[in-house]
Amino acid sequence: MSFFSKSPAAPLRDESEEQRNRRFKRMQWSSFFAITLGYSMYYVCRTSLNVVKKPIMDAGILDARQLGVISSALLFAYAIGKFVNGFLADHSNIRRFMATGLLISTVANIVVGFIGLVSAATMAVSQTAFYVVFAILWAVNGWTQSMGAPPSIVALSRWYPLTNRGTFYGFFSASHNLGEFFSFLLVGGLVSLFGWQYGFVGAAIAGVIGFLLIVFLLHDSPEAEGMPSVAVIAGEETSEQAEHHSVGTSQREVLRNPYVWVLAFASAFMYVSRYAVNGWGVLFLQETKGFSLASATQIISINALLGIIGTVFSGWLSDTAFKGNRYIPAVSAGLLEVVALFMFAFGGKALWVNILAMILFGIAIGVLICFLGGLMAVDIVPREASGAALGVVGIASYAAAAMQDIASGMLIDTNKTLVSVSNGVEQYSYNFIPALLFWIAAAMLSVLLVCVVWHKNCRMKL
Repeated sequence: MSFFSKSPAAPLRDESEEQRNRRFKRMQWSSFFAITLGYSMYYVCRTSLNVVKKPIMDAGILDARQLGVISSALLFAYAIGKFVNGFLADHSNIRRFMATGLLISTVANIVVGFIGLVSAATMAVSQTAFYVVFAILWAVNGWTQSMGAPPSIVALSRWYPLTNRGTFYGFFSASHNLGEFFSFLLVGGLVSLFGWQYGFVGAAIAGVIGFLLIVFLLHDSPEAEGMPSVAVIAGEETSEQAEHHSVGTSQREVLRNPYVWVLAFASAFMYVSRYAVNGWGVLFLQETKGFSLASATQIISINALLGIIGTVFSGWLSDTAFKGNRYIPAVSAGLLEVVALFMFAFGGKALWVNILAMILFGIAIGVLICFLGGLMAVDIVPREASGAALGVVGIASYAAAAMQDIASGMLIDTNKTLVSVSNGVEQYSYNFIPALLFWIAAAMLSVLLVCVVWHKNCRMKL
């Protein structure tokens, strides 16, 4: 526990204000790049399974229901872990905490890939054994994945003042989309060239890169580096005021705040549609619209890439154009997400239609990840409880995403038709309509909840 505890405050260095500010800026930017690029590598280690579902199903190794259970094992573990680790991150050495999680996630990926290679070469691992081991390792991966976002948000709170927190939160949130983009291209490319096992090997390589970035670039806090807190440096409070904050008291305030919980459920429904498209979109395009694996992964990767635009500009726009009001862009993005899902589901097989749907979906989800995924909740709680607020949002979001994986897997698997049997392997066609309606309904509920909070918040201010 002492290894992961927050670094104690170091004595203030004997330096001029100009020297201190220059050193602060350097460490501030270094930490920002570490969490943004490091967390994008977290995402590669998390989303590797999304790319290999079709090859695994075609090989008769696992079916859609089993893959849904494995995906949900990660998400359930992640949901609980994000809540627990969110509270722990407020007290932690964020560099050690974040680096450890990514290292274990990397190991989980390489072990799954290795078992798959051994099984393919020797047939020494039964399908049942592989299924059980895969599910256990993916649950472990889910827990350690939850050690990524909380220390990242705590880093933003420790290193950035309130005046531009939204801007940098938006830039950081692009790491989600950047990681998904890397995953679809890197993992998808390796799977197409060498087989599904190498998708996990590629994810592990990305994990090692992220681990090194975190270890060498992330700094725990300004106080640990012999500087005042960011609140004192930015003039938000005096050094005397900064000494009286209690992390435990602030975290309890988070649990008692009803607006945090409503925002958490709004995020949960958004995560249903987000993870549905990213987790099952490739399979949907292959089965229903006839795209190849390479084309399907490229189309879905567009939403991850375009999401960067949404996240990068969302925080900045809300800080500048809307004076910190996140509700107007959040509701607009939610409505855009619903339109994009309808287009993706029922817009036909034309390439341009599916690309446009993913462009709109990516931009909308990018904005919503920034706002609903944490910033709106972090805005209304004390700085010392940023990790706790993210933990509340996280457990709701990823529990919903996990239940989506099980529900989607069941809806897809129970609406299939046997097409042929080749070499003892059954081939099916799948009806995605029930699953698509489920995803669209979730997106609509997310928008409604944001509207409720917006309305209540406006009445509260009046």
